[in-house]
Amino acid sequence: MLKSGSKLERALKEGKFVITVEIGPPKHASADGIIKQAETLKDYVDAANITDNQSAIVRMSSIAAGVHLYNAGLEPVIQMTCRDRNRIAMQSDLLGAYSLGIKNVLCLSGDHQKFGNHPQAKGVYDIDSIQLIDMVRSMRDKKEFQCGEKILKNEPRFFIGAVANPFADPFEYRVLRLEKKINAGADFIQTQCIFDMNRFERFMQMVRQRGLHKRAYILAGVNPLKSVRAAEFMKKKVAGMIVPDEVIDRIRKAQNQKKEGIRLCIEQIKHLRQIEGIAGIHIMAIAWEEVVPEIVEKSGIR
Repeated sequence: MLKSGSKLERALKEGKFVITVEIGPPKHASADGIIKQAETLKDYVDAANITDNQSAIVRMSSIAAGVHLYNAGLEPVIQMTCRDRNRIAMQSDLLGAYSLGIKNVLCLSGDHQKFGNHPQAKGVYDIDSIQLIDMVRSMRDKKEFQCGEKILKNEPRFFIGAVANPFADPFEYRVLRLEKKINAGADFIQTQCIFDMNRFERFMQMVRQRGLHKRAYILAGVNPLKSVRAAEFMKKKVAGMIVPDEVIDRIRKAQNQKKEGIRLCIEQIKHLRQIEGIAGIHIMAIAWEEVVPEIVEKSGIR
């Protein structure tokens, strides 16, 4: 039985190897750009994440951007962070989003405000990401608000997502934290970008040992690298990210670094498809979404 009836949930339930992408809303009030992206991507992917003020930088609302995608024919996964809202605002926004046709939500903590364009802003963090997952599930399955008050009718029935970083330290704790999120109610998981395949395979071995791949759908994150500069930035500046030296050297030596980044991403997808417990791919082509159709076609997923 479907929990939400979303296209993403249905595809995963049917055993399809799914593809999701990530789209950052604009830093202005026009939806033209994301509508154009939806038209480009909708025949190649199953759903698109709409980030929630990623990097703590002010952008169009995730929910509003998600509605624009929905109307353009691409199923949205709205992100909701704990950084900017208390539990009252979160539940209010969830009711509103569901009323507008949105059925997928990704629950996460959010980048700290000190990294964004308003470092003086006060972070909320009323609840953490695991509590957020549990709250969304309670609204759906128990038909009640976080305070225990009953939702008398028309409860929001979301397909609930969470994130996992297989590379942050301590390594062994990554699987325990993933299990907590699944216990709280996560239906699907999207991972951090994967460049270190050996470490990720060890992570997935621990996932399988605990049977977590049978309790939630795991989508492996990939990122096509535009340049060696981008690779070095991820290695040095992005917390919890591992980019092996051989990956950086490969991009550096390429005559066309963009093409090499695409080739590497396609190879990674083919590798990840062979790992037991992987139900799909989450492509994070940051400000480079136009390459997603090429990656999908050449990787043989569609």
